[in-house]
Amino acid sequence: MRALVQRVSTASVSVDGAVIGQIGQGLLILVCAMAGDTPDASASLAAKIAKLRIFKDADGKMNQSLLDTGGSALIVSQFTLAADTSRGNRPGFSAAASPDQGRALYDQFIADIGTLDIPTATGSFGADMAVALVNDGPVTIWLDV
Repeated sequence: MRALVQRVSTASVSVDGAVIGQIGQGLLILVCAMAGDTPDASASLAAKIAKLRIFKDADGKMNQSLLDTGGSALIVSQFTLAADTSRGNRPGFSAAASPDQGRALYDQFIADIGTLDIPTATGSFGADMAVALVNDGPVTIWLDV
């Protein structure tokens, strides 16, 4: 699985102009299931993100995780993270999981984050979404598992 993680002071996702998920301090997690991914990959990615030390401690150093800070996660599916631009200017997405597998792994990832007692909000799989955020730092991390 692949994720783009952004440390945020606030983030929200809307569908058809209505906010369907929002958080305060925490992480905006754009997640993509890749062809061949398994539920184990979801669990591994969730654990990695939850323990990622990218929040400031009392000394101002990035030394705390989402688990340490009690922050929230806004999880949004984004198959375009599987884009392949190696053969021209139009991205190919054949490396992404099929829609059925992608939905199952997206739902599994949400459940995996939830088992870590992280407050969670989500987007809507396959929907045309508008994501708003204030990137704190900015801190943006790319993860593949």
